[in-house]
Amino acid sequence: MRGLTHFITTWMLIILFVAIVFMIYQEANQPETVYVGEEATEASELHPVVEKAKNDLIDQASEIDIDVIITDDVRSKERQDELYARGRSKEGTIITHAQGGESYHNYGLAIDYAIKDNNGNVIWDIHYDGNDNGESDWFEVAEIAKDIGFEWGGDWQHFKDYPHLQMTFGLSINELQKGYRPPDK
Repeated sequence: MRGLTHFITTWMLIILFVAIVFMIYQEANQPETVYVGEEATEASELHPVVEKAKNDLIDQASEIDIDVIITDDVRSKERQDELYARGRSKEGTIITHAQGGESYHNYGLAIDYAIKDNNGNVIWDIHYDGNDNGESDWFEVAEIAKDIGFEWGGDWQHFKDYPHLQMTFGLSINELQKGYRPPDK
């Protein structure tokens, strides 16, 4: 009987140890977030990490003769609702499935881009090859962006948003709506 009790106790301690190690691992791999409160739901500027990544993207694209233009960054909820209305209650084509407060733009975590062609015109042609290297400038920029850490809307399965780049920092829209934010570093 004593041997069985010792065996069970040993296994319980091993299971407890594994559970503690797992919990520590999970906590260490959770995105570091800051709770700023429910009132602070809108951003007035890009998150510092996104701002730096945006500038790096423009610089790296320029090095391969692609002129990237940032066409949109932080958006108010009202502006997001205006864009959402296109193709629904207003004329135009549907360009977003996110209403106000449901876009990473509303939290300073997303940008949209376009390309300037060789004549200086801003274009959204995903096939344009202005640097004449046989590759789409649009997709070259997307690859640079992904290497920097952006998620690209062109990779999405259900709604391809080719101009869209975002950094989620592991936070869902639901978490952002509740007031959670990534740290500023």
